[in-house]
Amino acid sequence: MPVKEKVGIVVSNKMQKTIVVKVESRYPHPIYSKTMVKTRKYLAHDEMEECNIGDQVLVQECRPLSKRKRWKLAEILSKSSLII
Repeated sequence: MPVKEKVGIVVSNKMQKTIVVKVESRYPHPIYSKTMVKTRKYLAHDEMEECNIGDQVLVQECRPLSKRKRWKLAEILSKSSLII
């Protein structure tokens, strides 16, 4: 069974070893054919605390690590140019 993966943007890294990743899914409306955008936030495990806000990341599904955390950071696709 393949591992589920999602690409998203880091919106928060204030927790220890945890990041919040915003993932957008685009799909056509069933009647009007307009492109709809649904966003969902996932908590992901960042062991080395290397992500910053605005980074584009790839997360993989894993075993439950806490009450809401079921994803882990696979790789950082692009670093953000934000200076915080």
